[in-house]
Amino acid sequence: MFSNLRKFGVNHKKIPILHINNMCCSKIKSSLKRLKPYVPLGRNYSSLPGLVGNDIKSLHSVISPPIAKIRNIGIMAHIDAGKTTTTERILYYSGYTRSLGDVDDGDTVTDFMAQERERGITIQSAAVTFDWKGYRVNLIDTPGHVDFTLEVERCLRVLDGAVAVFDASAGVEAQTLTVWRQADKHKIPRICFLNKMDKTGASFKYAVESIREKLKAKPLLLQLPLGEGKAFKGVVDVVSKEKLLWNRKSEDGKNFERKPLLEMSDAELLKETTEARNALIEQVADLDDEFADLVLGEFSENFDLLPAEKLQTAIHRVTLAQTAVPVLCGSALKNKGVQPLLDAITMYLPSPEERNYEFLQWYKGDLCALAFKVLHDKQRGPLVFVRIYSGMIKPQSAIYNINGNCTERISRLLLPFADQHIEIPSLTAGNIALTVGLKHTATGDTIVSSKSSALAAARRAEREGEKKPRQNNEAERLLLAGVEIPEPVFFCTIEPPSVARQPDLDYALKCLQREDPSLKVKLDPDSGQTVLCGMGELHIEIIHDRIKREYGLETYLGPLQVAYRETILNAVHATDTLDRTLGDKRHLVTVELEVKPVETSSVTPVIKYAAGVSEDLLKVSQEAIENGIHSACLQGPLLGSPVQDVAITLQSLIIRPGTSTTMISACVSRCLQQALKKADKQVLEPLMNLEVTVTRDYLSPVLADLAQRRGTIQEIQTRQENKIVIGFVPLAEIMVGKSAFFLFNTGVFMLKKVDSQGFSRMHGKSELRSLDHLHSPQRLSEVCHTELAPASMAVFSPSEHFLKCRVQGVPLKHTHTIQLPALHGILVSHSS
Repeated sequence: MFSNLRKFGVNHKKIPILHINNMCCSKIKSSLKRLKPYVPLGRNYSSLPGLVGNDIKSLHSVISPPIAKIRNIGIMAHIDAGKTTTTERILYYSGYTRSLGDVDDGDTVTDFMAQERERGITIQSAAVTFDWKGYRVNLIDTPGHVDFTLEVERCLRVLDGAVAVFDASAGVEAQTLTVWRQADKHKIPRICFLNKMDKTGASFKYAVESIREKLKAKPLLLQLPLGEGKAFKGVVDVVSKEKLLWNRKSEDGKNFERKPLLEMSDAELLKETTEARNALIEQVADLDDEFADLVLGEFSENFDLLPAEKLQTAIHRVTLAQTAVPVLCGSALKNKGVQPLLDAITMYLPSPEERNYEFLQWYKGDLCALAFKVLHDKQRGPLVFVRIYSGMIKPQSAIYNINGNCTERISRLLLPFADQHIEIPSLTAGNIALTVGLKHTATGDTIVSSKSSALAAARRAEREGEKKPRQNNEAERLLLAGVEIPEPVFFCTIEPPSVARQPDLDYALKCLQREDPSLKVKLDPDSGQTVLCGMGELHIEIIHDRIKREYGLETYLGPLQVAYRETILNAVHATDTLDRTLGDKRHLVTVELEVKPVETSSVTPVIKYAAGVSEDLLKVSQEAIENGIHSACLQGPLLGSPVQDVAITLQSLIIRPGTSTTMISACVSRCLQQALKKADKQVLEPLMNLEVTVTRDYLSPVLADLAQRRGTIQEIQTRQENKIVIGFVPLAEIMVGKSAFFLFNTGVFMLKKVDSQGFSRMHGKSELRSLDHLHSPQRLSEVCHTELAPASMAVFSPSEHFLKCRVQGVPLKHTHTIQLPALHGILVSHSS
């Protein structure tokens, strides 16, 4: 059984075979000695999970530890908050690596792509498995850039807990809001780590207050910093009233001193810590009734007598209930505070069995897993990451894909270690695995053991839905739970070096699309060119670079275009008849429909059917009708951009017997196009939220520049010596082609793009300036000339990307953004 345990790597640089000296485990030892580790760039990896020094655990515990000892967590944050550096320190202190990697040197474990090492950023999420004090931790390092926010979305979908990393000098930043709301959507318990406490301008109080004010969360202060900025030397454990000091001369921060606070030597610090502990106890007691009874009963007179274990257990319950978030601090780059963070991960974040997944009851212990990520390997083909919720996965076993309605076979089962993989004989519930051999499985697919198992689970869900009618739809959704794919906001053409290489380009794009569902590829019907649609400039640039490096194709990109949208302003009716004779068969369809704008944002058209439409006709033609509607909405009458925020009601449908569904779709599509042409139309342009940090002296020039770009200022805040300008600007005004953004000879500025605010109605002059291809006065007159209206920033939803900015001030929804280049005297931070 154990002879199948092998280790794979992407690169072919070997490190010495593991030497195991424990003679009492000869069978396991001989199996593990046959491992052939391959690692990139000569990194030294000390051991497999479960192997600490010369001690060998049972191979079963190495592969499938007890579910109560498993932690599936993700690291999420704004760009440059220190996610990858924190991950690197965690791997080093857990014994997974023997040397500290650095983002600037390009030798970190989780940033293994060439593009990541060159740019010093995380582009795709990477999974690493390690052990810490008897716990198995499956950790996923996620990207920070908003262009790759789908990576965060699909990882949070399968995680049980998360660590939110903050820059202590900036507090809650642009993308922090986005990832926090993504975690809220998936109900992920999380803890906060205030990183960069050694940075000039770091403020523990400000960072905590920003968590309270901007994230509307209740922070539980489990630590206090010993100094800030260059004076930072350690932390105080509020729960145990101890101080943790790191030696300044220590190069790796492995060794630190844990000393109890004494009245003699630390009187002021002890007083401050005692007050913080009492406040923490009161805060937790307000949130947890069981702990409140304990405190009021036994320890009401003296909180100092309350055992730390009781307080830690209560904090664990509060964290799982998501009524508050534990807050810790440190400096990952200076190797301080990471070990207590690891302890907090195992102590406060939940195990898989502590998460309540209602759909598991329907499977009764059978296999249920979710595919959340796909990678392409040239030798082994598609590698699919799966989270196992129940049951067990084994190699050479057949599985059934509910979404794809197909049966596939898993040829190999691997444990992920960034760009390394360990082949294993089986894996149980609660773990994250990497499978080889699934050629049709895509992101968001639900995997079960067989079709009969899926049908049995569906029947159980249906019976449960009959008992609880309100939860029936929810049950169906959970049974086929997937990942919401955001709509792209940029597009450009891509061409191969020659016509002969077009099939190679098509294959490369097909593989990349499967890896990255946010990348859309379509064929322009007029020019026949291939069009790339992505989440931003950086996203498309990375795709272009990967095609060159991984597939050997020198492709050419056309100019980057903004993805505009169209909508209508009034309700219209249209009727159309299609009468065709093909061969000896006559096809006759008559359609009458009504199109009207909707108040709430809807990327896809809302389809309704009038009471007079025959149900018998709908049974055979509903799919064809909806296909025709969706086809017509792909290209609007003004720019050929997708149409949104419309509701279509089918008033009448007459079909001659024998008419094909293709003719029905064609008639519905043509009728809808006629209706859209008759309506008053409007172009929608995307808006970008901006947060600009600027010194007081340059506030006026920045405001003037934003005004020239049709920007709207919502708020100006003060942070220490700087001013924070918050507002939004049309995306077309801040593209690379407009690179004179905030050009000044002196001064330093920080520009942070939050995310897309939504869509605004374009003014005629704005259209003339932004849309070069709208030259016709007749077409311009069809566009509504409404001034830009301010809108709320309070509501974000990754599933609704395109929303026009209404005069009434309806809250706008979340979309994605672009990367801005670094310019003269400007420090540009791209939100993630």
